[in-house]
Amino acid sequence: MQLYSTNNSDLRVSFKEAVFDSLPADKGLYMPALIPQLDSYFIRNLPQYSLHDIAFFVATALIGDDIPEADLRRIVSDAINFEAPIRPLDSGLAVLELFHGPSLAFKDFGARFMSRVMAFLSAGDDRVLDVLVATSGDTGGAVALGFLGVPGTRVTILYPKGKVSPVQELQLTTHGQNIRAIEIDGTFDDCQALVKEAFNDQTLKSAFRLTSANSINIARLIPQTFYYFYAYAQLLVQGMEEVVFSVPSGNFGNIGAGLLAHKMGLPVRRFIAATNVNDTVPRFLETGRFEPRPSVQTLANAMDVGNPSNWVRIMDLFGYDNALVKQAVTAFTFTDADTRRAIQTIFDRYHYVACPHTAIAWLSAEAYRRQYPGSYATVFLSTAHPCKFPDMFAPEIAARITIPDQVKLLAGRNKEITALGNDFSAFKSYLLANS
Repeated sequence: MQLYSTNNSDLRVSFKEAVFDSLPADKGLYMPALIPQLDSYFIRNLPQYSLHDIAFFVATALIGDDIPEADLRRIVSDAINFEAPIRPLDSGLAVLELFHGPSLAFKDFGARFMSRVMAFLSAGDDRVLDVLVATSGDTGGAVALGFLGVPGTRVTILYPKGKVSPVQELQLTTHGQNIRAIEIDGTFDDCQALVKEAFNDQTLKSAFRLTSANSINIARLIPQTFYYFYAYAQLLVQGMEEVVFSVPSGNFGNIGAGLLAHKMGLPVRRFIAATNVNDTVPRFLETGRFEPRPSVQTLANAMDVGNPSNWVRIMDLFGYDNALVKQAVTAFTFTDADTRRAIQTIFDRYHYVACPHTAIAWLSAEAYRRQYPGSYATVFLSTAHPCKFPDMFAPEIAARITIPDQVKLLAGRNKEITALGNDFSAFKSYLLANS
């Protein structure tokens, strides 16, 4: 697999280089030099395959011989050891549940796959691999569990002070071992900027073997394509061949993976970017101007991103042609008040409990269905287990939430936190002093 930078299409690096470098020196993002077209027979016959089979086939098509087939099959089998079921709610509407992994969020697909890929590619290298990750909620917990106890790795998680839920904070701060958490006095965008700056700092690059576990890393993006193909397989079983996906969108890695799957041959009618009031992309699709703003804290905290890094990948997929992007992507934005009402409506109508991010995806799906009626299937993505947001629900809804055992175990653990400001010099000093 060869990759180039979104800032330099002539650049070529190997899959291993892209995984460990995370970011090109020119501050672009890595993209596949060739997007493989999957066989139409495979697409038509997706229902014959398991999630593991689909994941292995798609991963092999993208990664090629950079990882031997037997090793890649083992990585996929070990990483994706949970399901991603579609649950129909009414005629033409279904929810894709992506929270059945160990950290109870869709990020488990990317984090677990990436950690095992990195461990395989690091074989024979005795240097510690320092993994830096910024999180607005769920990424950090998934990465922590994905890398917990992996030999030769050290994970540093940056999260914004007061802007993650209590359960999410426990998932970030209570593991110890090779996982450490830094509470940044700022926003997710500040955390993300610190991680990006670290990769471009020559002193840190010389002192450490740095890599990123954010969705800027291509090894996070690849496994997120798996569940789009698997969702389509489940729809075909139900006799549905035309689909619209509504995707909760913050840093735009999730929907970016869906669009990559689409470019590989997955037939999708439309992708809906469902956002909260951090509406940089909806404004871009309306005006043609990409104007990031400081992120605003909302109930859907994992989507509180004012400058989504992965949008450049989406633009790159479509040759930076705004008209082509608009043909594939529609966007809607909703407030916290909208989100609260949606949670109640979903429960009243379907007896289904949706987290805030999932509720915004449902709102966007409903808005699209009203605007473009038809016989297609609409699937909205449920990206996090509702137990992560206990303060969000009325008593009657909260009573319907089953608390998973892994959350119950977190309650008795002590948090280990380092508090820092949002200036890079302090973060750099911390890394150098705690090597």
